[in-house]
Amino acid sequence: MIKENQRTLNQINGLTDVLILFPCMILAYFIRFTLFHGMPGHIGLSYYLMAVLCVSPLFWLLYGLMGLYDSFRAKNFLQEFSLLLRSNTIIFGILLAFFFAFKQFHLSRWTLFVFFALATIAVAVKRWFLRRLLRSFREHGYNLKHVLLIGCGEQAQAYCRAVQNDRTLGFCVDSYLAPRDCMPGIAYRGTYDALAHVLEHAAPDEVVIALEADEYPYLQSIIASSEKNGVKMSLIPFYNKYMPSRPSIDEVGDVSLVNLRHIPLDNIGNAFLKRAVDIVGSLLLIVCTSPIMLFAAIGVKLSSPGPILFKQERVGLNKKPFYMYKFRSMRVNDKQNTGWSTNSDPRKTKFGSFIRKFSIDELPQFFNVLMGDMSLVGPRPELPYFVNQFKESVPLYMVKHQVRPGITGWAQVNGFRGDTSIQGRIEHDIYYIENWTLLFDIKILFMTVFKFSNSETIVK
Repeated sequence: MIKENQRTLNQINGLTDVLILFPCMILAYFIRFTLFHGMPGHIGLSYYLMAVLCVSPLFWLLYGLMGLYDSFRAKNFLQEFSLLLRSNTIIFGILLAFFFAFKQFHLSRWTLFVFFALATIAVAVKRWFLRRLLRSFREHGYNLKHVLLIGCGEQAQAYCRAVQNDRTLGFCVDSYLAPRDCMPGIAYRGTYDALAHVLEHAAPDEVVIALEADEYPYLQSIIASSEKNGVKMSLIPFYNKYMPSRPSIDEVGDVSLVNLRHIPLDNIGNAFLKRAVDIVGSLLLIVCTSPIMLFAAIGVKLSSPGPILFKQERVGLNKKPFYMYKFRSMRVNDKQNTGWSTNSDPRKTKFGSFIRKFSIDELPQFFNVLMGDMSLVGPRPELPYFVNQFKESVPLYMVKHQVRPGITGWAQVNGFRGDTSIQGRIEHDIYYIENWTLLFDIKILFMTVFKFSNSETIVK
């Protein structure tokens, strides 16, 4: 049943994806030649609609190749939108190259650009609404994927908690096999030897294997029984807590190597793109905020004796130290390298409290971004004093230094700033590092702006 549902959903998705293209082209034509008073020449709207009809199979093909018709049950919308944007960009480039090669200069390039922008937005909105509809169905017990769980150890228990805590995913653990009955509320079907019998009399949509390290001798027979009955299998390794969210696999001969810390920014293309955005973004922000920075500099100078800028050594990319700049908000003190500041810190000046309330003191960090010490988005850089403490007591703490630190980050927009849980902050930082995309950065920047008015400071 679940396979039939997925096939039906794919057909609906494919049909509506294509149908959306036609009103998008009509609107793009109207915007280009009516709203902006363009000259369509001898090419009318029907020609553009015919072009859309001709390239519709290309949309279907590339969307399929990019995995846009795969199940997104366990993937978030941001990942789906990223694939959609990438696919439409590729198709747009292919069409431009085709029209140039065959000298189709009479067709408006601006109309095509507006069309692809509208199509990307429209398809994304349609898919978002479809996701919400499916989530609603799953919350009410429809469109469920029925799972037979193999195991009852730590990873099996964690999987059950995950699917039970989020019913919108649509996974339902109906029964399980284990050496003993240890999961109240879920049907116990016997030991691992009973798998073949269970699969003959039940029809789970998926078998999830979550064996502990000492149970791996059973793995071969479990896989053989599942394959014999043609059931889809998923494996949760006993070392799952060490696995990255998106593991990459290298091949050395016949041996597969799992990279336990795959970082998208290790890719030179991704790193170049992020650095380019940082340079352009920091330059624009420096220009836009220069009047505010001038006001802050004068205010700091008049409020208390001392330098205008406060520089503090922090640990950055590849554990290299650098000086992070801020407008001085406190009186000159001797704890700047070992002490966290608090909201009620008596060292703050009145003007310092004002600029910290609106995060104006953070603005000089745009120069840190321009110089390459920091990024607009990334893990928050820490004092060397605290780095030396946390690296011994907080697991995975030093992983954050494999990317540039940021002015704002995933941890900060989720409330982990200032004197908050270091463990929670690191978990969010590692999630960001392993799941980085340019769209993820944009999302964090938007969240920073919208959360700005509700917090005393963006990051400290």
